[in-house]
Amino acid sequence: VQLVESGGGLVQTGGSLRLLCAASGFTFGGNYVIGWFRQAPGKEREAVSVISTRDGRTYYADSVQDRFTISSDRTKSTVYLQMNSLKPEDTAIYYCAADNGGFGPWVVTPSTYDYWGQGTQVTVSS
Repeated sequence: VQLVESGGGLVQTGGSLRLLCAASGFTFGGNYVIGWFRQAPGKEREAVSVISTRDGRTYYADSVQDRFTISSDRTKSTVYLQMNSLKPEDTAIYYCAADNGGFGPWVVTPSTYDYWGQGTQVTVSS
């Protein structure tokens, strides 16, 4: 399994970015979930949003609800994270991760995931 993130960058407060997570080595569907996590300097890695590749169920952290949208394209084996109304506190390295354990309360825990991408930097200037 390989995950490759892209789409990060520098944006001003209120701006938008779209992150991509290109997956290979497994087939969308089944019990696979894809999660976006972020880690800011000095802080723990936290779940931002998660999607089930089986039925499209989603999770959003309270801090990004109504600003971020996660989606997936099965034909491209790619998961997207559309980030709007960005704030300086969204600045972090964003990682995508994959797990074959199904969708449940455990999907917000980083240790659940077996596969991780290399991360992409998102910086929001004030």
